[in-house]
Amino acid sequence: MTTSNVLVMVVVLTAVVACNDSSDDTLNNDELNNETPTVVSDSTVNAEESTENAEENNTSPPDDIIESPDDTIEPPPVQLFDKDGLPLPDLSINHDYEAYLNARPSYYMDAGARFGNVIDQDNTPADNKVTNAGAVLGRVLFYDIRLSANNTVACASCHIQRHGFSDPEVLSNGFDGGKTGRHSMGLTNATYYSRGRFFWDERAGTLEEQVLMPIQDSVEMGMNLFDLEVKLGLTSFYAPLFLAAFSDEAITSDRISRSLAQFIRSMVSYGSKYDQAFTAGGSDTPDFSAVFSEQELLGLSLFSGVPGDNSDSLGCDSCHHTSAHSADNKHVNGLDANTSADQGVGGGFFKVPSLRNIAVRAPYMHDGRFSSLAEVIEFYNSGVQAHPNLAPALRRRNSSNGRPVQFNLNQAEKEALVVFLEALTDEAFLVNPIFSNPFPEVINEESEPES
Repeated sequence: MTTSNVLVMVVVLTAVVACNDSSDDTLNNDELNNETPTVVSDSTVNAEESTENAEENNTSPPDDIIESPDDTIEPPPVQLFDKDGLPLPDLSINHDYEAYLNARPSYYMDAGARFGNVIDQDNTPADNKVTNAGAVLGRVLFYDIRLSANNTVACASCHIQRHGFSDPEVLSNGFDGGKTGRHSMGLTNATYYSRGRFFWDERAGTLEEQVLMPIQDSVEMGMNLFDLEVKLGLTSFYAPLFLAAFSDEAITSDRISRSLAQFIRSMVSYGSKYDQAFTAGGSDTPDFSAVFSEQELLGLSLFSGVPGDNSDSLGCDSCHHTSAHSADNKHVNGLDANTSADQGVGGGFFKVPSLRNIAVRAPYMHDGRFSSLAEVIEFYNSGVQAHPNLAPALRRRNSSNGRPVQFNLNQAEKEALVVFLEALTDEAFLVNPIFSNPFPEVINEESEPES
């Protein structure tokens, strides 16, 4: 071979090598077999390799590096269940119960309030005042199905927020399908009852006693308190909540009782249309005409004689008194002439709840016999029975032994009383997140016994 031929071959080989070195390493075998090649950007180079090269050269990776989907860092999944397999509460928002109570208006709080001193009715004991940490714990307990023997119902199952913490069912469902003995009493303004007793028959001497009784009831929740303490101790979240509320992690039935009572006592309603009149006119001179319709004003006058002459009043406020519309005492309201089937507190007397949010709390009375406010008004208008212990306010001339009163209201007056009672509804209270379910993905409040 001549020297010139050797030189030619060297040049050709050099050109081939050069072409191979400059070809894209990402080409596949099909592309090398003369098929249409896929254009691949340099940015598809593995991000990890680029990062390593950048570190070797003490430079940052180019901004246009596209990470492989396998390398994408995803946020951890939201945990809905605790280590016991039951739901976790969402405690990401701090609720201020103390601020909510401190915002109660002066016509609630002033000792000399023209419409009655609500503070004198407050049954909060000196050793269990509402604190943020205590009420937060109480809220979680109130909605937790762990408080029932088979993890099916909570206190909130028959005390539902949008129903004024009552139950739209006549009788509530217990943990094993049984029915409660009486209708679920609403909890709105439960703190405003100076007798401080609870249940329709007042068998609980305090709210602290009351909250533990449904938990242990064989129909309602069927739980043993010792077993409950152990059960809550198996969770990841209760120990820190008890620590925050009581300065150590001990989970006891006494502390369960105290925190539940704190949460319930925070359920104070002061944002209804009725309350707007005080905002418009002042604590002692509410301007009802500025916020009420003519029909509502008539209902107010029939209920309490305000505004106007008390002679126009039916005297409803003699039992449902103060601006919180809470009861002054237990009463016999004449539902039946003979109450031997259910004597209530004794002698046919029953506890009387606050009228706040009454319009969303149907059905009515301890046995849920009335399905509407119209039926309730008609009962007081024409159906009061001559019980031996009938309240004097429901007897003619307010006597101790007179015949039951007959108001003889016309249809317009009966309807006016209904719309006035509807004006006691606090829409903000019924959706306020501080009273809401912290287990939103688990408990179906609409299907939910008496706590």
